[in-house]
Amino acid sequence: MSGSFNSRFDPFSPEHTANLPDMDLSNIDWNDPASVFGALGGGGPGGLPIPKVASPTEIQKHVKEFSTQIFSDWAILKAILDRHESTIHKRWAKKGRKQRVELLLAAWPNMSATHRPDFLAFTKETERERERGTKFRDAYMWPYVNLEDLSKPKTVPLFLQARARSMPGAFTGADAEAAHIGYVTKAVVPLFLNEYTMMFNNVATAEGYAELISWDENDDAFEWMTSRKGMLPGEGLVILEMQHRVMHFLVDCCQRIMHDIPTNDLASDSYPTKPPVALAKETVDGFDSLAILAAEAPYRVPASMDLVRLESLLAAKKGAAEDHVWSLREDPGYFADAVFELKEHRQEMMKDSNGRDHHIFTQGQDGIFWQRVIKEVVAGAHLGLEVWSELHEQVKELRRLQVKHESSISVDEDLPEEYLSALLKFQHYINQAAKGPKGGLKHRAVASPPLRPYFSRNPPKDLSSTMIQITDKAGAESKMDKSQRQLVWLLQTLWEDSSNLFLLGLPNVVDELEHLLQSEPTAKKLISFHIGELISDLAVISEATRQLKIYLPWARGFENAMADREAELQKEFAQKTKGWGLVTTAVDGPNQKKIARLGEPDGKRFYYPVEKPRTKANVEAMRSAEQSLDAFWSSVDQNLRRRDGGHLKETALWPLLSQLKILQRTSECVESAKQTEENAIIKPLSELYLDLELRTERTIDRGTQIGKEPTTKAKTRGAPVPENLAEIQPAEAQTSPDEQTTFQLDPRALKVFRTLFYNPTLTATPGDVPWKDFLHALVSVGFRPEKLYGSVWQFSPLKEGFERSIQFHEPHPSGKIQYRHARRIGRRLNRAYGWNTGMFEGKKE
Repeated sequence: MSGSFNSRFDPFSPEHTANLPDMDLSNIDWNDPASVFGALGGGGPGGLPIPKVASPTEIQKHVKEFSTQIFSDWAILKAILDRHESTIHKRWAKKGRKQRVELLLAAWPNMSATHRPDFLAFTKETERERERGTKFRDAYMWPYVNLEDLSKPKTVPLFLQARARSMPGAFTGADAEAAHIGYVTKAVVPLFLNEYTMMFNNVATAEGYAELISWDENDDAFEWMTSRKGMLPGEGLVILEMQHRVMHFLVDCCQRIMHDIPTNDLASDSYPTKPPVALAKETVDGFDSLAILAAEAPYRVPASMDLVRLESLLAAKKGAAEDHVWSLREDPGYFADAVFELKEHRQEMMKDSNGRDHHIFTQGQDGIFWQRVIKEVVAGAHLGLEVWSELHEQVKELRRLQVKHESSISVDEDLPEEYLSALLKFQHYINQAAKGPKGGLKHRAVASPPLRPYFSRNPPKDLSSTMIQITDKAGAESKMDKSQRQLVWLLQTLWEDSSNLFLLGLPNVVDELEHLLQSEPTAKKLISFHIGELISDLAVISEATRQLKIYLPWARGFENAMADREAELQKEFAQKTKGWGLVTTAVDGPNQKKIARLGEPDGKRFYYPVEKPRTKANVEAMRSAEQSLDAFWSSVDQNLRRRDGGHLKETALWPLLSQLKILQRTSECVESAKQTEENAIIKPLSELYLDLELRTERTIDRGTQIGKEPTTKAKTRGAPVPENLAEIQPAEAQTSPDEQTTFQLDPRALKVFRTLFYNPTLTATPGDVPWKDFLHALVSVGFRPEKLYGSVWQFSPLKEGFERSIQFHEPHPSGKIQYRHARRIGRRLNRAYGWNTGMFEGKKE
């Protein structure tokens, strides 16, 4: 029978065979690992290490020994927690870190010191050294067993509760995944036994827990190994070894914590059983955190794929992308900030190794530089909208299919074909989506102001070339501390997207990066806001990847299933994204110089003093900036119209720009002692998709309630503007004054919303909003905040009436939202939920 291997070890998988010549496999002895791995260069550079051979009898013996010990310790652990869990938690909490470390080391001598010790081990050994026998086997096998994490007050109680109150079979998939880096880096090499499959069953006794099944005795055994249900015997033994040592360690910890009770009495009926202890959640300022959930995952019962949560994340990212496109068109200050921010992350801004500026500036080619910057701003906004919209639609479809096939989804059966196809399609798209932020990191991280001092640009050999080469500055590494060097290595692992990222896995690298940024202030100082946004985007994609990986047991077969569909998915992706190419090149073509000139933030073209009192000069500056911004986007839209080949209707930009929406525009100033309100001009977000050209210059009193007639006559050209304002309002805002929702708020929350929806006066503008007050205010109106990666927070509605979640960035390092940013938040909330200043009032006594 022809041999085959689990995807983790498959010598004929694409990553192993991409650079190999055609081979004659007819003379391979599939029962001799030296023959199999030798055919692939085993023992040589880049080859696979030759594993030790085991017989079925030896494997069976190990299975029985490990299983017996695992279930014996599990029974003891469960009995101890049933009787003493509360006492164990209290005693552990009272211990200082030094006492916890001493106890942990007594129960597990030479325990790894740091979080994710497998990452550290990976950087300390070469591939050849690992093949010869790693010095860090414990780190690769049990990366979650480390002093940094386990010495925290809540980790050990969490670990004990998860392993004691769930059967060992619940952890087989998670344990196999925990050793992933050890497997793929060849640091962990299981025993070899061909033509057998090991199956794990979620049972309560040692008998039947792990079964060794011969391919000759069961026709399905080979397929089980290559799909979701089984694994190589050697890999199964690794899982049994992992579980055995973990169970024994946890029992030992309990016995040491409860040292005053004789070991034989600890689990006896001398002590009554008690209900399980409810563990308090670890939070950030009292709110959930994605980073904390990821950090706690190894110590909890493994979760399954949560499409509801994933849809919420992607819906919020889609909404943020829509708001970004809208804000770039509506707010001159926002547009200018985006342009200047990207400018500061371009590699042309870096000095070369001789200390000279880029020739694009010295030769008077500033216009070309601004073309590049503005094109990137527009393209990035449009592409982000397309990517997040597509991923959101796909996860919505996955939820529909999951519900549709709910009755037929069983761990003993293959997934329905249409559901499996949709999952693999989603996996393909998220892999493609990850390329965007990875590319952004590659080109912008080294040029970002905080990291720029450590890198230099090589002088170009050909001034006509647009290629830029970046190198480390001499002595730069010595100027970084340990955490900063680790930061650069992790970022480089992400942007190079090479074998290191393949071996370590995107979710692992992103998690390690977030852990570093949260625990090391000096590393966090090197991350600009823009780079933080890219990391946050990558974190959501990483979370989508993680959700697919934990869809066990089916996820074990995704790689093999994907190989059969790769060409078809690539073809479909190319067809789907044709329109994306058009919207991301919206400023290309013969008019790009003209468009770029309109978008250059030179002089006071986009000077927008929204945070200053509404004097006549400030109002005129704002109106001038708004007119300049409208001229730029009108030029972009005209360029798109000319270049549209019919693909735009297939994009997410089409429905967004086809809507008639209110662009906030500043009315003329009438100076008086009374408040001068900021008015809005009703106009379509884009004229691009209207058959008849529609321009409106109607201004209305921003304070006019929805449903009332506007106070000023409209000027129109082309199609008539509806006389009733409600006809062009977003659906969620179509509410009469009598029906309008109002929120009764405490003074702290009310102050926040009055700032977010503030109408500036001639003499004053509001102050900054503390971030903690903003969190309090959103909670007060029915949202649940959750800290995502980087500076991003997601606010999920807890009650009906809100269509989606929304995301905002926490200000850093001040901890306060400046008024100009608070104003933008208010506009986003208005667009998302139809909120306005009249909806918030103080609590009535």
